[in-house]
Amino acid sequence: MPDPTDLTRNAVDVLPAGRLEEQLAAGRPLRVKLGIDPTTPDIHLGHTVVLEKLREFQLAGHQVVLIVGDFTARVGDPSGRSAQRPLPSPEEIEANAATYQEQAFKVLDRERTEVRFNSEWLRMAPEGLLGLLAQTTVARLIERDDFQKRLAAGAPIAALELLYPLLQGYDSVAVEADVEIGGTDQKFNLLFGRDIQAAYGQPPQSILTMPILVGTDGERKMSKSLGNYVGVTEPAEEMFGKTMRIPDEAMPDYYRLVLGAEPPAGAPPNEAKRALARGVVERFHDAGAATAAEEHFDRLFVERGVPDEVEELGLGPYLDNGGSAVHMPRLLGDAFEISSSEARRLIAQGGVKLDGEPIPAGSLDVAAAELDGRVLQVGKRRFRRLRATPGAD
Repeated sequence: MPDPTDLTRNAVDVLPAGRLEEQLAAGRPLRVKLGIDPTTPDIHLGHTVVLEKLREFQLAGHQVVLIVGDFTARVGDPSGRSAQRPLPSPEEIEANAATYQEQAFKVLDRERTEVRFNSEWLRMAPEGLLGLLAQTTVARLIERDDFQKRLAAGAPIAALELLYPLLQGYDSVAVEADVEIGGTDQKFNLLFGRDIQAAYGQPPQSILTMPILVGTDGERKMSKSLGNYVGVTEPAEEMFGKTMRIPDEAMPDYYRLVLGAEPPAGAPPNEAKRALARGVVERFHDAGAATAAEEHFDRLFVERGVPDEVEELGLGPYLDNGGSAVHMPRLLGDAFEISSSEARRLIAQGGVKLDGEPIPAGSLDVAAAELDGRVLQVGKRRFRRLRATPGAD
């Protein structure tokens, strides 16, 4: 059985103290749980921090249980929230659940992962729900920092949100979890799961929390809603370019939490960042894609003089009624403070470029999907990086 210090590498909390060591010393494979609510279509590098920890448990011979929260996604996890999360539709949840699994298997071993949907046990009879509600008090539920901050600010707390820790705790009962893993923002929920297991007569799980990966802005938690994320299924060129934008001071965390390595000793920051970007692309694509992505980056940002830092522009205000296309003259007018007629003239003359290539004359309306993440250029020194309207995390 592996030394527990290997499995706790990079962890912030391993609680209660000594419990995981006892479980490992017992010599049996542990059931290691992670729950993910499919609230968005994509997994980003921030999600992979906990997925990589699950993989380490897999490699050590333990059973990973990945819970797709198709039921809890309809409730909304209040962790780290200053307001109630907008809830996705049932159709969105179903579609997201399918893509989440495929993307999670970019990290986890599919054959050694037990996938469960928590609607399997949370669609319970009223008697079961009342029995679950009887296992705690309102005072206990509002101990969490998120709720305390909202109470202090006079912000509302939905009764539905109070239910979330109970449901997540019951997930641990349903799958008989020995260990639960999550980000540091999940600490309350993970510890609460121990209470629920004890109430149902099960040995309480140990918990392990992992650091929160900051986004490409180097300040806030990686999140789709903040536009500071790197998706695990993004094209290699986009993945490389986004990684190159992270601040130098964030590099050690990216190396440690995403690649499981240390920055190259003595390397200049730009070279270290290039090595990081290559490593990220190779991790989720392959070595050839990493090389091609770096060459693309050089063509765009070095040979054509595009600055490393480019102001971003959201596409939302420029979408047509169907949300599928962008009217370029209007976008150019707002982005670069020129008239619509000047914008049309520039397009006709080949003076408007996307990733260094002129857009065809007459391209007044362009599909939004073709613009997201690309660099828009007018003249030699005016640039904007285009972003789709932000969604959820």
